[in-house]
Amino acid sequence: MNKTSNLRERASGGRPSGRVTMATVGRLAGVSQVTVSRALSDPSKVSPATMRRIRDAIDITGFVPNAVAGALASRRSKLISALVPSLTNTVYASMMQSFSDLMRDNGYELLLSECGFQAETEEKLIAAHLSRRPDAFYLTGIHHTTRARQMLIGADIPVVEVWDLTDTPIDICVGFDHREVGRAMADFAADAGYRHAATVGAGDARALRRRDAFADRFAARGGTCAGDVTFQDSASVAHGREGLSRLIDEHGFSSGVIACSSDLMAEGILIEAQKRRLSVPDQIGVLGFGDQDFAAHLEPALSTVRVDRPALGTTAAQAVLKRLHGSNPEHSRVDIGFQLIRRGSA
Repeated sequence: MNKTSNLRERASGGRPSGRVTMATVGRLAGVSQVTVSRALSDPSKVSPATMRRIRDAIDITGFVPNAVAGALASRRSKLISALVPSLTNTVYASMMQSFSDLMRDNGYELLLSECGFQAETEEKLIAAHLSRRPDAFYLTGIHHTTRARQMLIGADIPVVEVWDLTDTPIDICVGFDHREVGRAMADFAADAGYRHAATVGAGDARALRRRDAFADRFAARGGTCAGDVTFQDSASVAHGREGLSRLIDEHGFSSGVIACSSDLMAEGILIEAQKRRLSVPDQIGVLGFGDQDFAAHLEPALSTVRVDRPALGTTAAQAVLKRLHGSNPEHSRVDIGFQLIRRGSA
């Protein structure tokens, strides 16, 4: 196997044995490290053919130029990069708080950015963060672009993917099975006697997996899924109210259980149901997800799925610290599970 094929395999497969450096790029491109440095600082100083070889080598290895002048590859920055879909969503904030607290107690600080739900945006932020040479990376979710995976593998630093599970993590994943959540919600609804259902949710990948698993299991239990309303942007109370209105006006939904992708959506549905004088849970049942602080204090109190978010953040931090201290976590895939909380709404 030639050098290019070997590096391509390392970029797309398992973790390499060391950090991808400018010297690595130079060896693959057939030029000196000095030439790579010159090409990156001023492309006009190298020939077009050389520049093409260097760019190809960078694409293969996932190399990210160091933006910290004078930093040594072996020097720790004491920074942990973290990307979350939303800085205002309490679901992510509570995980980040416990993760940050433990990392700070061990001498590390967070470099935090909001990435939304677009993989391309996440990829750009990963490149920007890696140029600051963090000691580890915290990601929300397991779905990333090929280029993002290449960059993270090439960086040879601990990477923890949180809030989801996969058998092939970049390094470590800590989360729970979203499809199992959807199935558990369907079983709960069927056991409660509901024979009709609908779904209202956001369009991110994890919410869609829960939605599809709910619909499949509910149908397998003999129920009928009467409609779905999915919003492409993030969850909100306003979307919940609109979701119930659309289920009634567009899908003819009149009774049954509504499975929501978040407690915010569920709160909006409860508000709209009250406005329309629909009885909850007798006429419609409402299931949320997240067990946010307000869920138990709604009227009626919201039945929902609880995930121990602080424990999730702490577990992720513990796994990263083990890697930073030179040992491997006992497992690369940690399932923290979930709990379905029955209250008055269903």
